[in-house]
Amino acid sequence: MIRITELRLPISHPPEALEAAILERLNISASDLLQFKVFKRSYDARKNVALAFIYTVDLSVKDEEVIFQKFSGDIHIKLSPDTSYHFLAKAPINLASEFLRPVVVGFGPCGIFAALLLAQMGFKPIVLERGKRVRERTQDTWGLWRKNVLNPESNVQFGEGGAGTFSDGKLYSQIKDPKFYGRKVLDEFVKAGAPEEILYVAKPHIGTFRLVGVVEKMRQEIIDLGGEIRFSQKVIGFNIENDQIQGVKIEGHEDLPANHVVLALGHSARDTFIALHEAGVFMEAKPFSVGFRIEHPQSLIDRARLGPHAGNPLIGAADYKLVYHAKNGRSVYSFCMCPGGTVVAATSEPNRVVTNGMSQYSRNERNANAGIVVGITPEDFPGGPLAGIEFQRMIESKAYELGGSTYEAPGQLVGDFLEGKPSTKLGTVTPSYKPGVHLTDLAESLPAYAIEAIREAIPAFEKQIKGFSMKDAVLTGVETRTSSPLRITRGTNFQSLNIKGLYPAGEGAGYAGGILSAGVDGIKVAEAVALDYLPT
Repeated sequence: MIRITELRLPISHPPEALEAAILERLNISASDLLQFKVFKRSYDARKNVALAFIYTVDLSVKDEEVIFQKFSGDIHIKLSPDTSYHFLAKAPINLASEFLRPVVVGFGPCGIFAALLLAQMGFKPIVLERGKRVRERTQDTWGLWRKNVLNPESNVQFGEGGAGTFSDGKLYSQIKDPKFYGRKVLDEFVKAGAPEEILYVAKPHIGTFRLVGVVEKMRQEIIDLGGEIRFSQKVIGFNIENDQIQGVKIEGHEDLPANHVVLALGHSARDTFIALHEAGVFMEAKPFSVGFRIEHPQSLIDRARLGPHAGNPLIGAADYKLVYHAKNGRSVYSFCMCPGGTVVAATSEPNRVVTNGMSQYSRNERNANAGIVVGITPEDFPGGPLAGIEFQRMIESKAYELGGSTYEAPGQLVGDFLEGKPSTKLGTVTPSYKPGVHLTDLAESLPAYAIEAIREAIPAFEKQIKGFSMKDAVLTGVETRTSSPLRITRGTNFQSLNIKGLYPAGEGAGYAGGILSAGVDGIKVAEAVALDYLPT
């Protein structure tokens, strides 16, 4: 296969134009082109250039050697890499009688792909998920959003699909992926019903409602391959002997024997982190970030980012990515930007307020939102590996109080925030957070150094996005679950540094950030588990 990169076409080109461009680029006839497919499509929407799609295309021709010789010095015509997935192991036929089955704790993106890969290799995993099936979980989540009623075991954080189910469904990442595991993740999503375009668009996303059906189909494949998914089974302890995992303790159920346990925990599994720490599993505090959600009219972001191309349906809603280094040494950046989305209640613990962002596939809601967060380090919350959890809880409890102690979130207009005065009424931007926003002074919700850095960053972001510091834009607090506050450190064999057979994985363990990277990590850990079952 041949790969052509940087193939540019007008954004409104007819379908046949792409094939014509390939033929012209290679200077061949239509009869010489056997087949082609789009590997990647991005767009160039700079204000001073014509709006264009930029393609990377894989193709085959009658005589590849002639093409490679003819374009030997052309950096944009090369051999296509093999992006297909190749299984590293297969379970022995007698696995069930000779070995304990692998156990996966957690059924978010990492746990789904760890279990799926183990099932596809024949290892028949058992998955323990503390929350409910995705459709039941959706009803419980709406219970908080619509009725101010929180279910601590079934919410935005806990349940089938993990926190990624109630997000933008973003499927891009900046991780290094030389083995193209990310492609395997996307292929499996498409097989389960995700739109095929996620395989080639530059910034693919699925959206919450579509993710529900995708997750259900992936669950069914695991079951069809001999795996088990056990819902409402909360792991509360670990049986460890001679530095080897022997099994897990499950609330209300008998202990489950296991000598291969994948910890695919989300970043909010605080009680499980505590149980691991009490069992002597090595872990360490790590940096994370805290801040607010900011909402602007999506039309403002579109105009600032796309100029005359704003509103073009072929491009869709514009996004942004911002970074600023404040004078006090803190980094402020945008996090989990959701074009045409909503701000959602994301707490998993009673009497605390946490925000997150979510978009549907269409991304056609009125507002754009993003986290505007400040980086913090273990030096800001000394006290050991669990100190970050208490730091988060302190901020979330304060936000609950500032919001009126009803699960409404504290909010403030950007203009008032910059001037240091409480907000008393909304302007032109209506906040999307449900159960609702209680206007107040957000300066009390975060440490002073974070408030100082954000106040400095917002006017600086105005220089990149005109209108970013508009007075009527709304800040909603607080964003604290940007990543896990700790790392359950593992070695090169993907096992815990001090407990054999325990495989920390995904966001909760500190090894991923987002759906795609969590899925990739699940694949890597599944391979490590499979290889450990087999003879050297």
